[in-house]
Amino acid sequence: MAASEDRPGGEPDRDEGGPHPDATPLTPPAADAPRPSAVFGEALGQAARRAGLDPSQSASTGGVVWKAIGGVRGIVESVLPLVIFLVSLTIWPDRLVVAVGASIAAAGVFTIARLVQRQPPSAALGGLVAVGVAGALVLFTGRAEDNFIPGFITNVVYGSALLASALAGWSVIGLAAGFLMDDGVRWRRDRRKRRVFFWLAIMWSALFFLRLGVQFPMWLADVDVQVLGTVKLVMGIPLFAPLVAVTWLTVRAAYARPVGGLDTPAP
Repeated sequence: MAASEDRPGGEPDRDEGGPHPDATPLTPPAADAPRPSAVFGEALGQAARRAGLDPSQSASTGGVVWKAIGGVRGIVESVLPLVIFLVSLTIWPDRLVVAVGASIAAAGVFTIARLVQRQPPSAALGGLVAVGVAGALVLFTGRAEDNFIPGFITNVVYGSALLASALAGWSVIGLAAGFLMDDGVRWRRDRRKRRVFFWLAIMWSALFFLRLGVQFPMWLADVDVQVLGTVKLVMGIPLFAPLVAVTWLTVRAAYARPVGGLDTPAP
């Protein structure tokens, strides 16, 4: 008799110790893909770190705020294009091309200077794009006051995003701080931290909506461009810098080890 006999139905015997021809090869499980919250938090944290906002590092509050606004150079880059636009309109009120061209040229010079000096051009380049878009809109509509429309849109987008993140329990501030402090999203299980990051996001959202609430009605009322531009400048860095300081101090306090070394778990 042969070593292997056919089974009923014509199916040959198989060596029970060998692999089944239909068996799926064993493969190691694929690594878990990073959660969207982790990816987003890392991106926010890296951006904050580049801006000098890393609460895990020892630094004075004044130094952190100064670095966040970019020092003297950052102030000039953010303010001068608008100032040049307003001054040009004062001198040549009927020459929009001159005002737009001068403001774009100033922003372009800042970007080129950073490239030549091999410095990160992101801030200056972002300013150049913003000035260019606003200038193009002015030339398209023929209205100098339309220079402020991109700013209104920015305030709506940023304010809404911060507000939505707070209400959803995924504060943008918390995501960034969690990455910087090597906490991930564990802060969401800590009632105290969750409350801190909620209110910080609300405060930042309120800043953007405050700007919108003051400047947009002025735009609708056809307030003089120089007046509206001055209000925009006053509501820019002078409001941004104190809120950076508050955020910095609050996040550091939230991660200071409480008495007894235990966090407060969420219910």
